[in-house]
Amino acid sequence: MNSNHPESYTAPDLPADDSEEGGDELFEHFNVTADRGQGMLRLDKFLATRLENTSRNRIQAAADAGNILVNGKAAKSSYKVKPLDQISIVLRYPPRELEIIAEDIPLNIVYEDDDLIVVNKEAGMVVHPGHGNYTGTLVNALTYHLQGLPLFEAGDMRAGLVHRIDKNTSGLLVVAKNERTHAFLARQFYDHSIKRIYHALVWGNFDEDEGTIVGNIARSTSDRMRMAVYPPDGPVGKHAVTHYRVLKRLGYVTLVECKLETGRTHQIRVHMESIGHPLFNDERYGGDRILKGTTFSKYKQFVENCFALMPRHGLHALSLGFVHPASKEEVYFESEYPADFATCLSKWEGYTASRGEIEDNG
Repeated sequence: MNSNHPESYTAPDLPADDSEEGGDELFEHFNVTADRGQGMLRLDKFLATRLENTSRNRIQAAADAGNILVNGKAAKSSYKVKPLDQISIVLRYPPRELEIIAEDIPLNIVYEDDDLIVVNKEAGMVVHPGHGNYTGTLVNALTYHLQGLPLFEAGDMRAGLVHRIDKNTSGLLVVAKNERTHAFLARQFYDHSIKRIYHALVWGNFDEDEGTIVGNIARSTSDRMRMAVYPPDGPVGKHAVTHYRVLKRLGYVTLVECKLETGRTHQIRVHMESIGHPLFNDERYGGDRILKGTTFSKYKQFVENCFALMPRHGLHALSLGFVHPASKEEVYFESEYPADFATCLSKWEGYTASRGEIEDNG
């Protein structure tokens, strides 16, 4: 028998203060080929003996969600494996050994039912525990809120997660409450059919009203805390596509809408920086200094005040749309700007308006 081949790239863990956007690295894709002499055996039994740390329950949930293909077609757990069958499977990563402390941390719950929960995460909250951040994370809060559910009793540091957003990005996250839902949502992220819209405040003005950034993303060779953009047809990095549209031109900064086709680490932040428009106050990608504007001390003080009002990068996960695992109907959720983002944006609108008045009167 050929050995199983995990196809997804697992990046070395980022420090927990910068958990990843997107969902591509929260599950993995295996290919398995049956031997020439393979006897007839149920698919779930066949895979349970060949995939490490993988229970039949996880395999059955993946099959129910259509995440197991045999010779290119979705197969049920009861399918009898035949010689030379080509089997591919999408699974969430197995739990990591780390004690998860259930913490009674307030959550802004946008929606909840028996299958999933949609949370509006505040900026400053890490999504899951990791080096340097073992408590106070979203998973710690969810483990308390959802205690009693099997998925949240195993101490999995990624329990229920199908995607992540950075610590200092605010906005919507969907979390699965059971294996079946997790598998169903994971497939949508893997197929890039999840609809995600972010609003970003970035430095500079744009010549065009909309555009698309295509560039592979991988860790920077000079600074492992940063990601970098590489040629889209090259061997380095993972394929990444960001569509953007100008919403408001504010002179030295611009409010843009970003739609993700893929979900790579720091995708919007590094893609925007690559075209000369780092996110406002993004310290990792150079947006935490004055990049556009005048040399007047009054302007410098204005920008410093804006940095103080929003002491993090200007990115908000505004909306999320996906097919619900139970109803099979598309659901859509939207969140308001958090106070810091809204206040900073309002300050820039006021500054731009007053600048326009001065120019008109000049």
